[in-house]
Amino acid sequence: MPLSIRVKKEAVAWFWIVLAFLLINGAVGQARVIPSGSMENTLLIGDHLLMSRVGYDAGVPFTNWHVPLWRSPRGQQIIIFKPPYDPTATDLIKRVIGMPGDLVEIRQGAVWINGQELQENYTLGLTRPAPSGQAPLGYSEMKFPYRVPENCYFTMGDNRGNSYDSRFWGCVPRGYIVGTPLAIYMSLDAPADAWNGDVVNRFEAYGQALIHPDRVRWKRLFETF
Repeated sequence: MPLSIRVKKEAVAWFWIVLAFLLINGAVGQARVIPSGSMENTLLIGDHLLMSRVGYDAGVPFTNWHVPLWRSPRGQQIIIFKPPYDPTATDLIKRVIGMPGDLVEIRQGAVWINGQELQENYTLGLTRPAPSGQAPLGYSEMKFPYRVPENCYFTMGDNRGNSYDSRFWGCVPRGYIVGTPLAIYMSLDAPADAWNGDVVNRFEAYGQALIHPDRVRWKRLFETF
């Protein structure tokens, strides 16, 4: 077989492999890294997650175009979503606290749903409303009790004193939810700067993990949700 034909066949084969990967990545699953402590101690800075989009969302790779699918989250489930106040910003990961139609109250340092105190064994610190004047531009300050609108979800981080969540900017529309975490496939003890878009710091963190294996949180690997 002439070399030119072999090269052409090889190129076509790689094209279909790359296309299949991109389609699977956009419609089935993706990876995420935790850049902040808002979900401690459930999720730590440097946890690397596999995210499932199955049933939640399908997107076109390298674009902001996506289509919500048939599944909806459950109460107290962890979800990944586009920030309602800026859909072009980095995805957020929080826990669903209020379902559509729920009445959410914050009192006595706890969350109350429809008049019943929510049992939460995963939180750090007391739950308080957002400080006054902290709502994003164009958003009204959240008032409690708060009735969650239809097709919307009230979310909070597990680290209640260090989480920018629905207490500041309201509920998450269903169309903004892109998936849910499946498992932790890697967890590195490294500064937050390594996971906030600084490529140099990120590669340095990976390099340090190779030199110092004790920086890998081995016990967290393959933990599922």
